[in-house]
Amino acid sequence: MQTFTADSAEELAVVSRSDFVESRHIGSAVIVDPSGAVVASIGAPEEPVFVRSCLKPLQAIACMELGVPLSGDAAVVASASHRAEADHVSVVKNMLSSVNLSEDDLQCPSCAPADADNRAAMRMSGMAESRLFFNCSGKHAAFLMAQKIAGGRPEDYLRPDSLVQKQVRKTVEEFCGEAPAAAGIDGCGAPVYALSLPGLARGIAAAASGKTESAQQLMSAVLASPWAIEGHGRENSVVIERLGILAKKGAEGVSVMATPDGWAAAVKVLDGSSRPASLVALRLLAAAGAVNMEAALGVLSDIAPRVTGGADEHGRALDAGEVLPGAGLLAAESALTAARPDNRAGTSSDNQTTSHADTAEQH
Repeated sequence: MQTFTADSAEELAVVSRSDFVESRHIGSAVIVDPSGAVVASIGAPEEPVFVRSCLKPLQAIACMELGVPLSGDAAVVASASHRAEADHVSVVKNMLSSVNLSEDDLQCPSCAPADADNRAAMRMSGMAESRLFFNCSGKHAAFLMAQKIAGGRPEDYLRPDSLVQKQVRKTVEEFCGEAPAAAGIDGCGAPVYALSLPGLARGIAAAASGKTESAQQLMSAVLASPWAIEGHGRENSVVIERLGILAKKGAEGVSVMATPDGWAAAVKVLDGSSRPASLVALRLLAAAGAVNMEAALGVLSDIAPRVTGGADEHGRALDAGEVLPGAGLLAAESALTAARPDNRAGTSSDNQTTSHADTAEQH
């Protein structure tokens, strides 16, 4: 199998340097309303994509459904692609020790902390690399907790037929409303699923809006500790803290955001770049009226990847351009804005809006 091709993708964003467009990001995106109806789409969102770490909130919920008492920072770190700040590592250690397990039981790769301060501290302590520092270690700790609490062998926790991974698949299908089109191995070694972007959006919307008691507990924890889902001042953490919505990105240019009342946008950048993903998701939500446009643009200004050129007298990089909405995103925004009174009243499948090139892609 494969994901959508360049022929069916649309332009999501462009990179402008010195008023010259030097790069174009193509891909697919979708926004769904609280009923789960697609109200705007770009490219070929129905084609499957590996959703990578965007799946983590549902994986955490699956662990909770098996009886893992995840709450507070631990619930968020179970959903995190963290930077291995000192507090992230402490939470993971406590999760493991709560079921008499340790770093040695983790099966994710070993690496150095992504957080510069903790990386330097760990190097000085003689612990340059560890499985604890891998960005998915919280998810793996939750898997181990669930596998042991459910009565399975901890060492089997990454097997697709293990108790915890069976529960993950069941949760994914229930929340997303579709069976995975394919299964593979994620970068951390866990099973990962290929879903449509509407399916991903519906699944994360269900988590953000509290579909189950476990989802309610997770969302409450995320809103209380945004730092834990990525790191202080990091992209997803800033979006959650300032806008009060669930934001989760994954590898290979996948990103999803959802509001507590059930709006959600999902994005796949075809070349795997994460650079435009937050811009696309947030602007779609703002155009639909799901988040405040002024607040969203303020957040985007602060988290936008810089396009730099040259330096000032102190050697600090100067801005020479910016990442801007592409033609496909602008068309979808225009359609959403035009239909916005209907969208806010509650959109049905009879009331969908699409970007200029996606009508033939829907099925």
